[in-house]
Amino acid sequence: MKMKTVTALIAACCASTAFAQSSVTMYGLADAGFNISSLGGNDPKVKIASGIAEGSRLGFKGVEDIGGGYKAIFTLEARVELDTGNNSVGNLSTNTGYGLTRGMEALPAAVLNGVRTALNPAVVVNSNRALFDRTSMVGLITPVGAILMGRQYTPAYEVFAAADTFEVGTAGSWGWVNGGIGGLLTTGSAIRSDKSIQYRIADPKSGFGAAVMYGLDKSGYIGLDKRFWSFNVTYKANGWDVGIGHNYGTDQVGNRGLVTTTLGGSYKTGDWKLFAGYQRMKNENSVLIPVFIGQWDATIAPSLAPLGAATAGALRNVFVTNLKKNFYLDSDSYSLGFHYHIGAGRIMASYSHQNDKSSYDADTTLYAVGYDHFLSKRTDLYAVFGYQKNRNLGQYAPGIAATAGGFTGAPGESAKVLQLGMRHKF
Repeated sequence: MKMKTVTALIAACCASTAFAQSSVTMYGLADAGFNISSLGGNDPKVKIASGIAEGSRLGFKGVEDIGGGYKAIFTLEARVELDTGNNSVGNLSTNTGYGLTRGMEALPAAVLNGVRTALNPAVVVNSNRALFDRTSMVGLITPVGAILMGRQYTPAYEVFAAADTFEVGTAGSWGWVNGGIGGLLTTGSAIRSDKSIQYRIADPKSGFGAAVMYGLDKSGYIGLDKRFWSFNVTYKANGWDVGIGHNYGTDQVGNRGLVTTTLGGSYKTGDWKLFAGYQRMKNENSVLIPVFIGQWDATIAPSLAPLGAATAGALRNVFVTNLKKNFYLDSDSYSLGFHYHIGAGRIMASYSHQNDKSSYDADTTLYAVGYDHFLSKRTDLYAVFGYQKNRNLGQYAPGIAATAGGFTGAPGESAKVLQLGMRHKF
């Protein structure tokens, strides 16, 4: 009996030691509200949306102190759409963007309609419905830095987020002026990368830090890059949170794909927080081009066979030539803004602009203002108004943290959006 008691006590002590050295935390964020917009076309003016200021999520993270300055960590974070309960979502706007089919008017009507449908998918975020789409990572913290593996945020995007006045959410986010005429299909930012390994260092004394990421086959934001690499150098001290970052992706055979260089951040002094950012974007060989050409060859080409090889080949050439032209991205963007803390809230305002250097000159400018009121450390209410002015073929529309805005009703048409929401962290 005494032996059983001693054994039980030893087991209890060992268990207590294990729990003291390791922990697993479940956490989450619930964010939803009203999106009231004037985008033209047939888009409904009032919607309930999930993840306006920040994407709603459910996550698990853990850490085990191995000793000697080493810690094992992991993060699993799932996307949650509160309005539907799903973990994937389409554009916020129901309008269709036809920019990617520009120049394809020579195609037979039925074929053109099919192409337009394919180039305007119903799901644009987490199309493969991955459970832990936001983050799925395991890593080891060492005395000389951290090594992380899995699906993670890219180092350059971390610099972008630090420079965004509206913290990559709501109608005011800098992200809504970055990309081509195809909406999220021609995005100018690689937010995360699949199949990547990352090394990070940070010196809390000096404030300097750095990160390097490398992605193997089927890496990058969509998981189609042959290779992907990224780095950043940051400084976070004395009110500053600034850095420079670079992302470099390739297409499926290794050609230069989406490449971005980002610099900027914020500076906090008293009740003010000032933001500034610049991003250079170019994508000469989108990883999506081979995907859509493959769909043409598999589903459309057989139906054109009766027209003869010459005609079918000519129509395919019209499709491929214009597809590559319309996916081409070459632009610069910048953003300026501020927060001003007043009482239990903060006033936010920003100005963001994209200079489209492609032949379409589809520039866009976004003006935004908002107020965020904190009911507690975990809960806040917010209101944001965004006005986006488009030029030429631009159909850009402000979105939310959880998904892209989509398109205005017609090229060159402006967008107005008012968002009212609530965010709760747990």
